[in-house]
Amino acid sequence: MTAVRLGADGLAERTGELAALLADTVNGGASVGFLAPFGPEQAAAWWRGRADAVADGRLAVWAALDGADRVVGTVSLAFAFPGKPNSRHRAELVKLMVHRDARGRGLGRRLLTVAEAAAADAGVTLLHLDTETDSPAEHLYRSAGWTRAGTIPDYAADPGGVLRPTTLYYKHVGAGTG
Repeated sequence: MTAVRLGADGLAERTGELAALLADTVNGGASVGFLAPFGPEQAAAWWRGRADAVADGRLAVWAALDGADRVVGTVSLAFAFPGKPNSRHRAELVKLMVHRDARGRGLGRRLLTVAEAAAADAGVTLLHLDTETDSPAEHLYRSAGWTRAGTIPDYAADPGGVLRPTTLYYKHVGAGTG
C-alpha cells in the first residue's frame, strides 16, 4: 500500500475512485455522515465540495493505493480555521475509510499513522475525532493510543437512519507531547 497526499489536481483526478470508496463505506454500514442507499454520484459531489479546502490547505487528503494503483482507502486532516491563532495546534482526523475488499490487512492503521505523522510534521500537537460508539473503528483508535474523551448519545444517524451515540477521542502527537 502506498499513501499519497492529494492536492487539488490529484483530488479532481481521483474523485471517481474516492466516490466509489465512500459509497462502498456507507452502503457497507459505516457511519461516516451519510444515509444509505448512497450512490457514486452523491459521493462524487461530496468529494468535489472538498476541493477548495484542499486547495487552500484547510484539508489534507491521503489516498491509499493498492498494487494496481487503485484507491482502497483514505484519511483526511481538517486543520483549524485560518485566523484562529488559539487553535492552530490542533486538527481533526476525518473520513478514515477502507474499502470492504481491503479490510483486515492493517490498512486503517497505516493510514492513521500517516495522518498522525503528517500532523506532527505540520506543527499540530493535538488531534481529535469522533466515531460511532461500539464500531470497529473504536478498537483501532484505542489500540493506536487514542484517549476516549466521552460519549454523546443520539449524535448522528447511521446509514440506516437510526440515531447512534458517538465517542470522542484525542491524541497528542509531535515533539514534546509525551
